[in-house]
Amino acid sequence: MEMNGTEVKAQLAARAEALGFAALGVSAVPVDLRREYYREWIATGQHGSMDWMERNNERRLQPEALIPEARSVVMVSLNYYQPDPEREFRIAKYALGDDYHNFMLKRLKQLCRIMREEYGGVQRPYVDTGPVLEKPIAAAAGLGWQGKSTILIEPKRGTWSFLGTIVTTLDLPVGEAVKDRCGTCTRCMDVCPTQAITAPYQLDARRCIAYLTIEHEGAIPQEFREAVGDRLFGCDECLDVCPWNRWAVVTKEGRFAPRDLPLMREMLGWGEPEFTERFRGSPMRRLKLRRFKRNICVVLGNVGRQADVPALEVLVGGDDAMLAEHASWALERIGKRC
Repeated sequence: MEMNGTEVKAQLAARAEALGFAALGVSAVPVDLRREYYREWIATGQHGSMDWMERNNERRLQPEALIPEARSVVMVSLNYYQPDPEREFRIAKYALGDDYHNFMLKRLKQLCRIMREEYGGVQRPYVDTGPVLEKPIAAAAGLGWQGKSTILIEPKRGTWSFLGTIVTTLDLPVGEAVKDRCGTCTRCMDVCPTQAITAPYQLDARRCIAYLTIEHEGAIPQEFREAVGDRLFGCDECLDVCPWNRWAVVTKEGRFAPRDLPLMREMLGWGEPEFTERFRGSPMRRLKLRRFKRNICVVLGNVGRQADVPALEVLVGGDDAMLAEHASWALERIGKRC
């Protein structure tokens, strides 16, 4: 007997759960994606140097353009929450362990195969790499709402989810949108060290510590270095303070377990082989060695001690002008503090 859309969606949700996903929702095509806000955000340069966000925007703003005759977008979430390990620096929780892109995409492809073999249709999966605006689609699919920080907030999990997307020609029942429950709360805006959340639901990436320590190629502007604090890679401040995280539970995904890392002064002496080996399969590998050392210099400038001085002095005497400047800045700060 042929199943109706509701039954198909329920079975897909069960299959998604078996693959490790925390939730599944469906958005109709077309979907409201705050298109004018996104175009203005790009036009005013608030995306910084993330040039890929300027490309393929006809497809990015119209998921139906990704597949002819697309009828639905299936969204899944994957919980990555875990407490921060105790050490002299912080790494954004999503980057403590293995990179989620590859193994999450494999699981999405498994779900696509199930959809094709059991229900027909054409499917195309994306995990944070294709021209897809995941967060507003996930909100339309009923997984949660976009908070004032622009992060998706799930009522039962808070802010700690990766999102996966499947554009499909299957006509599936649409999820019920979740009411925006941020209310008068402004904790995420108030806590941001660089005031990167310029207004509710608006983020200037050029001021964001996550952008500055991950995406930004050159020197970190001096006006933001002190605000970086002990954040070596990324920033979770606006996520950490969200009241909806009271329901967050530790991820069951073993691949997200934190990697053991030595003191920063030791990592400052790494060459390419050590860096590549220690961060194989990690999101941090995309930094490459030069920006990694740049970030260490900034963090040591904020929290470093006298024992860190020799490692910084090596960079001051090196042939990389950007690293030498960052190391000099750190040495000056340590000198004043110690």
